[in-house]
Amino acid sequence: MFTGLVSDVGEVVGVAPKGDLRKLRIACAYDADTIALGASIACSGVCMTATHIGHFDGRTFFDVDAAAETLARTTVGVWTQGRKINLERSLKLGDELGGHMVSGHVDGVAHVVSRRDFDGMAEFVVQAPGELAKFIAQKGSVALDGTSLTVNSVEGDCFSVLLIPHTLAVTTWGARGQGDVLNIEVDQMARYAARLIEKRL
Repeated sequence: MFTGLVSDVGEVVGVAPKGDLRKLRIACAYDADTIALGASIACSGVCMTATHIGHFDGRTFFDVDAAAETLARTTVGVWTQGRKINLERSLKLGDELGGHMVSGHVDGVAHVVSRRDFDGMAEFVVQAPGELAKFIAQKGSVALDGTSLTVNSVEGDCFSVLLIPHTLAVTTWGARGQGDVLNIEVDQMARYAARLIEKRL
């Protein structure tokens, strides 16, 4: 489990096919000694398993394998060498829960419709896949590229989020703009509530 609070911006430094898998090498600022083999790390919102840990060009790296389902349902399929990605380590017992509960099981790919900058902040309008729109509510939570955000407004399958200067500076959001694709995970509580309502009908 994760909180959607990004703790580092990593860089894809290697991409290699491996049968039906794609092996990715991701460089980061984490101490290699603190990453356990098999650890879960959210990579732009996608929960991935560290299969190898080492050092690359003075930085820590960890390898992950992306399966066909991950490549088809997330943005991982278009990641290339040099791409910057948001990283978050999995929760430990006693950690502060500052965002919202995020599983790392991405629901689909959303698109940035527009970006408006003002006072050091940025408002993004994002289009969700049609089947996910019903789970997004004003003042609710949503995880976009692994970042826990509050939904400001909703209109049809589009919604807006506001990013403060700190978030723009310490995540990949500073470089995001119109046309970019994002991994989206809807709030788990919204999903369960909708399922209960369906069962009652």
